[in-house]
Amino acid sequence: MSSQKRVHPDGDRLEHRRQRSVGVKDIAEASGVSIATVDRALHNRGRISQATRERILRIAEALGYQPNLAARYLKKPKALRISIHLPAEIALFWDKIRSGIEEAAKPFDMAVSLSFKSHPKLGEGETVVLEQALTEGVRGIIMAPGHPAELREMLRRASELKIPVVYVSTDAPGTERLTTVSVDHFTSGAIAGELFHKVVSQEGSAAVITGDLLTVDHADKLRGFKYGLKLSGDRLRLTEVIEARDDEELAYQATVSLVRQDPKLKAIYVSTANSLGVIRALEDVDQEDRVALITTDLFPEMVPLIQSGKIVATIHQRPKTQGKIAFEALYRYLTEGVHPPPRIRLTPHIIFRSNLSLFAEDLN
Repeated sequence: MSSQKRVHPDGDRLEHRRQRSVGVKDIAEASGVSIATVDRALHNRGRISQATRERILRIAEALGYQPNLAARYLKKPKALRISIHLPAEIALFWDKIRSGIEEAAKPFDMAVSLSFKSHPKLGEGETVVLEQALTEGVRGIIMAPGHPAELREMLRRASELKIPVVYVSTDAPGTERLTTVSVDHFTSGAIAGELFHKVVSQEGSAAVITGDLLTVDHADKLRGFKYGLKLSGDRLRLTEVIEARDDEELAYQATVSLVRQDPKLKAIYVSTANSLGVIRALEDVDQEDRVALITTDLFPEMVPLIQSGKIVATIHQRPKTQGKIAFEALYRYLTEGVHPPPRIRLTPHIIFRSNLSLFAEDLN
């Protein structure tokens, strides 16, 4: 009986490539797929069926392309899938958090699959994306809870499914989460209140333009601001708190009305990243620069206003750092079982004209 040699189905195309260095292009030609598809298979990212991925990896191994790596991919468990839920507005702020998460995850690209989901605003649409994630077999979730009461039941389900949840930027006290990562919001507000007493010499009124006060971080900043004002006496009195709910046009209209109706207004604290509407309003109706302005975070449009002194200071929430720490805390828990502290508080940074250049470099 003659012996038969087992032949790989793509053997004719594979044999001549063994004589030289094999690249991604060779694997693509041998597999009959695009280079992009080979890249997704080798690096376990993007959309690709499991059957196609396994076939490409077998061909890569047969060609001699990093055989140990290819074999490891065939044997390794599926990548950790982490679902990230963040608002679409305000993109300038939330995109920094996304960037921080991506940067922290990059060294673990082969072991982690990030699934980014967006909902319209903080507190709007977040239940929909959370419910979707709970049906997708994710191993962990990073999210920014806007309305904790509406999320409580689904967060309990996540706990029952043993899906750890990390909050970023804000918190949902009393819910089952692994940890929350944010700046100390009370301190942010207190700093703003105290700063006004150092830069506003006349008696008058102060106002806060905030987001939705059902959101924990906004409520904490308001409490801190009231505390900061009291530290320096009663020269400034808080007379208005306006919930602009991250709506730039609403913030604009509210600020215009406020400046026109209150001749004693001396200070406005914008406690959210939604500062651009307030800035536009003051440029239109506060020609005498009688209103001192303290904002939150830093965007390109704010740089010349800080340089000119129209913005006294801005309280930076360090969103990119928040994203990095949130991912690192979740990843270490999933891979090493290391429990982070229940709350990770970052120190807010104060940006003045004198140190603006140190922060402006990171705007690009």
